[in-house]
Amino acid sequence: MQVDLRVHDDVALGEIELYAEVLTAVAASDGPLSERELDEALGIRHRRAS
Repeated sequence: MQVDLRVHDDVALGEIELYAEVLTAVAASDGPLSERELDEALGIRHRRAS
């Protein structure tokens, strides 16, 4: 199957990329991901409280 690269949806592609990151983290985990591990997989950075 060949993908027509002239037509694309940036939002959908971004969501697919995030989903792939989560699936990769789940596959490498021995159990369910913690909230922190899920945030890491999604690239979410938390500010430190001052």
